Amino acid sequence: MFVLILGLIVFFIARALHNSASPFSKYAQAIKTSGIVLMILGALNTCVKQIDAGEIGVQSLFGKVQDEVLTSGLNFVNPLMDIKTIDVRTQNYTMSGVHNEGDITGDDAIRVLTADGLEVVIDLTVLYRVQANQAPKIVKEIGYDFKNVVIRPITRTKIRDNAVYYTAVDLYSVKRDEFQARIFKTIEANLKARGLVLEQLLVRNITLPVSVKGSIEEKIKAEQDAQKMQYVLQKEKQEAERKRVEAQGIADYQRIISQGLGDKQLQYEQIQVMKGLITSPNAKVIIMGGGKTPVILDGKN
Repeated sequence: MFVLILGLIVFFIARALHNSASPFSKYAQAIKTSGIVLMILGALNTCVKQIDAGEIGVQSLFGKVQDEVLTSGLNFVNPLMDIKTIDVRTQNYTMSGVHNEGDITGDDAIRVLTADGLEVVIDLTVLYRVQANQAPKIVKEIGYDFKNVVIRPITRTKIRDNAVYYTAVDLYSVKRDEFQARIFKTIEANLKARGLVLEQLLVRNITLPVSVKGSIEEKIKAEQDAQKMQYVLQKEKQEAERKRVEAQGIADYQRIISQGLGDKQLQYEQIQVMKGLITSPNAKVIIMGGGKTPVILDGKN
């Protein structure tokens, strides 16, 4: 626009010089030509607008936002149009208690009260993007700073509203995913009504009060001890069962032996023992008495 206005000024100066008796009037034609060139360049510069990939252009004429958006590439527009670009790619907004980690310097974590009245600190990242066809509506109703006007306050409010349905321990452990799904649903609906798309909600960290964290650690330790004791009891039970089976086997063996041994069987066993003694290379004396059990004397004594 500046080049176009400059060309018009140069053009009118050249005409004024042409109609005057000034010594510079002989340069009037050259100045006029320069003015025309500047006007052409200015017109091309203001009529052609380049929109980069991943962005759209929002047009406004004398403050009135136009419904038609400019897509990426070269676009021919009214030279009087004011064009501002908006990023339609995925963006993130982080609220963290760690210094310089979030969008706002310092501690920007979300502090909420749980169902049991405890304060829990939550670090969160919001992934969102602008709906391209809704960009004019966003500019009309919200403006260009929708990150601080909509994303931040809605996210923080909805997290606080939903945290009251959970205890601190549940948020930290078993119901963390359920809590994340719940706040995603409520925040998604609010952003959609304003032309924004919520892609993902990342609960990065949940910090509990020191006393509660200590209680959880004690509970976990107690559960681990209980599981260890169950293992020991199970092992002792298996060992007792093994001994019972072993004792039952021995008892069965003794019962079978006692029922199966008779006089003839005992005589047979004695004969086998004597045969072993007789064939032994050691010197010995065998005395056969009237009893059933022989007396064996070692010849070395």
